[in-house]
Amino acid sequence: MLGYLLMLYTREIIVRGGYGGHGCVSFRREKYVPFGGPDGGDGGDGGSVTIVASPDAGDLSLMRQRKEFAAGNGHDGSGWRKRGKKGEDLAIPVPVGTMVFTDGDSGMETLLSDLSTPGQEIVVAKGGRGGLGNVRFATAVNQAPEVATKGKAGEERCIVLEFKHVTDICIVGHPNSGKSTLLSSISKAKPEIADYPFTTREPVLGVMPGDRRDFVVAEIPGLVAGAHLGKGLGNGFLRHAERTKLLILLLDGSSPRVMEDLSQLDREIALYKPDLTRKPRIVAVSKVDSPQAQAGVSEVKKELDELEVPVFYISAVSGQAVLELMRRAMEMVEQGRQAEETTSGPQIAVFRPKPRR
Repeated sequence: MLGYLLMLYTREIIVRGGYGGHGCVSFRREKYVPFGGPDGGDGGDGGSVTIVASPDAGDLSLMRQRKEFAAGNGHDGSGWRKRGKKGEDLAIPVPVGTMVFTDGDSGMETLLSDLSTPGQEIVVAKGGRGGLGNVRFATAVNQAPEVATKGKAGEERCIVLEFKHVTDICIVGHPNSGKSTLLSSISKAKPEIADYPFTTREPVLGVMPGDRRDFVVAEIPGLVAGAHLGKGLGNGFLRHAERTKLLILLLDGSSPRVMEDLSQLDREIALYKPDLTRKPRIVAVSKVDSPQAQAGVSEVKKELDELEVPVFYISAVSGQAVLELMRRAMEMVEQGRQAEETTSGPQIAVFRPKPRR
């Protein structure tokens, strides 16, 4: 089951550009034109394969049963200097947030493009050029050439697609810690909620309305101790936390080992990718209105309050402190975005003149 779900977020495909059409060998033969000369047209170029970021695509399921994608071939040229029709281009829709890799000369994958905005596209396999008709080879010496060239083959590549959600906030926690309940309380998302673990088997997105703009919130499947070794559903879904602006580490307040649960989450995140540990984060303790949580949280509250990150004690069912949590989360997301804009600074256009022939 896990392998099937991960295939929806990473796929390897083969893309081929179309063949170019052949050039034509033809001569004008008209009643009152005794020396008509050559009039063979060029072949049409082959179509190209383009990968487009589409907001309508939810995952990479299009490539589940189809591994090869080819654009249309160009048509051959014909008489009367008619150029062949260009082959049809092929556009492959992928979700926004898909990274496109290809094998480099050294055998390592090379990032071709990060399709992080809707409508962004990249040509991954160019079509072959059409052949030249015999009219191209006419000279003063050879006025009736019987030569034409064939069309070229299009590019062929092995492409690796990796999809990572682009979100503002990502909720990470153990199974049954209340992630789905929290997401459903702050957005219109309808994740599956039940009293057994791993009700969430793939990332779920929700949109949380803000004062100036909406925020995209993601919930990923629960992490257990040893997730980096493949236990539970593994940590393969942490890829969707790599692009988030803020992590909310959600702890089950009714658990007898709240601090140990927090340490396990930090350990699994660090083992997956150390860069994730440097992202801004908030610690939220859920289910604080239950009798089991009230006794346990009071014992570890002092330790939690000593953390260098904001800590909230919430109940997604009753709504306790949920509004305060999300307001703080939105503030931290905006602060991080402003800091990124200040660091990057304005882009300066550089104009380079073309070299003279």
